[in-house]
Amino acid sequence: MNQDIPNNGLMRPDRPVGIVGYGAYVPRYRLPATEVSRMWKGGAAGTPIKEKAVNGLDEDVITMSIEAARNALLRAQIDPREIRAVWVGSESHPYAVKPSSTIVAEAIGAVPNTLAGDWEFACKAGTEAMQAAIGFIGSGMAKYAFSIGMDTAQGRPGDALEYTAAAGGAALLLGPAEESLVTINGSFSFVTDTPDFWRRAHAEYPSHGDRFTGEPSYFKHVINSAEALMDAVGTTPADYDWAVFHQPNAKFPMRAAKILGFSQEQIAPGLLSPRIGNTYSGSAIIGLTAILDVASAGDRILMVSYGSGSGSDAFDLRATERLEEVRDLAPTTEDYIARRVEIDYATYTRYREKIKMS
Repeated sequence: MNQDIPNNGLMRPDRPVGIVGYGAYVPRYRLPATEVSRMWKGGAAGTPIKEKAVNGLDEDVITMSIEAARNALLRAQIDPREIRAVWVGSESHPYAVKPSSTIVAEAIGAVPNTLAGDWEFACKAGTEAMQAAIGFIGSGMAKYAFSIGMDTAQGRPGDALEYTAAAGGAALLLGPAEESLVTINGSFSFVTDTPDFWRRAHAEYPSHGDRFTGEPSYFKHVINSAEALMDAVGTTPADYDWAVFHQPNAKFPMRAAKILGFSQEQIAPGLLSPRIGNTYSGSAIIGLTAILDVASAGDRILMVSYGSGSGSDAFDLRATERLEEVRDLAPTTEDYIARRVEIDYATYTRYREKIKMS
């Protein structure tokens, strides 16, 4: 572990908090990576993933967040009027000025006596909102709070991001630990000013620092936050049944798992990027939903997010008996992944409005 990280950096609320409901959403359309290679490299380029999920013409961060939130409510079995915060983390909010969260809160029946807000921290906006929800509930200010991470497929035509930048995400409803499907034992955040990925105001597509995104950015933050958390709670990789990491591609989370000492079997259920791409703000938490779809009571889970700019949130989680009782009340993450409709590059450009008419 990095000796510069103090052990007292562990974040744990005064009151125990857990996840009382969870839900995912992945749009049905899939763009094969070979289509991107065919269009820009004549089919000669490598393909970092198999395919990616693409939102349709009638889908955006708001509509997808509503779907995921409704799935979480089906599992939570609570009155949505008891929710005191609805937070939506995204890089692709449909409005520059107008919150996504108010529309989501209205659609799920959480208004008007609630707090709503949009969050941004690149690919960890969803877990950033989750950290805030833990504090909100753990302090006694609220009984339930929604943390949602959701994005649409972005990426400059022909850029490396176009292969992996995908659509989808997940919603986590947090509440009292005694009602939870998963208890949150502690968390740790690690942040520096490392500008590996950005999008300036009025820019159509994000930019990135190519190989700079690996060593000084993704791996530094993911490894340090995971090691600091495990050191603070007194665990090793062998103590976890499952682990999930942010998935900008298929290679990064696999390498991070290997560096930390996790096996392929521990990360397999949550490794979704080869099949649906990088869902940005929902990447880590949608991987968590896939794990929760198969986990058993008592299973321990490590979740580590990453957001460019740069930061990482690590969480120590444990499944409860209630998880197995309610998870079949809503579609699983695999259900959404399985209902795929393949599209070609031309359809993709239409759905993502990449052809501009002047």
